[in-house]
Amino acid sequence: MRLVVLAGGVGGARFVHALTEIVEPRDVTVIANVGDDLEVHGLHVSPDLDTLLYTLAGLGDDERGWGRANETWNASETIGLLGGETWFQLGDRDLGLHLVRTEAESRGEPLSAVTGRIARVVGLELTLLPATDDRLRTRIRTPAGELEFQEWFVARGHRDHVDEVVYDGAKRARPAPGVLEALDEADLIAIAPSNPFVSIGPILAVAGIRAAVERRRERVVAVSPLIGGRAVKGPADAMFTSLAGGTGAGQVTDCYKGLVGALVLDEADADDVDKVAERGVRPLVTRTLMSEPDARRALVETVLGLVPTA
Repeated sequence: MRLVVLAGGVGGARFVHALTEIVEPRDVTVIANVGDDLEVHGLHVSPDLDTLLYTLAGLGDDERGWGRANETWNASETIGLLGGETWFQLGDRDLGLHLVRTEAESRGEPLSAVTGRIARVVGLELTLLPATDDRLRTRIRTPAGELEFQEWFVARGHRDHVDEVVYDGAKRARPAPGVLEALDEADLIAIAPSNPFVSIGPILAVAGIRAAVERRRERVVAVSPLIGGRAVKGPADAMFTSLAGGTGAGQVTDCYKGLVGALVLDEADADDVDKVAERGVRPLVTRTLMSEPDARRALVETVLGLVPTA
């Protein structure tokens, strides 16, 4: 059974972790968002890739939801003391990864290759791939102007109203090695409960990836990132309101129009199943909040129930 997951950071990492509690990690390929990437103090930082890496390797800080566990902040404190910018915090342990990544890329090693090497070192059995090795950056258009994603999300606390999301570089970007092959050969493609606009959107904006998913539509299932019309964490519900006109299951389905054969909804949204079905998508209802082992298993079993048995 070959499984592919399209994933952003925190929600994607939790979903993949739940998945690998039930299926063999070596059967799983994760295609990760790189639209959030940025340069900090001359280093290439890839927040979603790193969150997936840390979470799945058991190295992440569960309390904060990002970064390394048992982190220290000596370098950041020194940067601030010397007058440098510290709005995007990098811990000392985290810095080590970014130094290795940036040095490797300066020698010509593509992001996918260095990611694979680091994943093996920390003991990941699954395959972790960036959507592309090429430069792709998500930009947010707001009444205050067009902002880099992390400037909008972290520095400004995602308070600015979102008028439009732009994927800069997507038209030129090519899928990273192994991405299209994994999508074409998958028994099931799952879209994690990540923000469709800024986590999944940049992946699907890469030339070739959307078409590959469309070809496999009947074997594609998305998990809604909303529960009762609200995001568990982050600005997804506000973005649905401004960009999709509402936070119902119908609006979630519309985000994946032509791409999915099924959509998993939380029990809190069970009354909206008709709005999903009338769009030609099969609604599936279960608990989607992955806070307890039983809920995680129920969610994964619902998703895996779509895998053909013959």
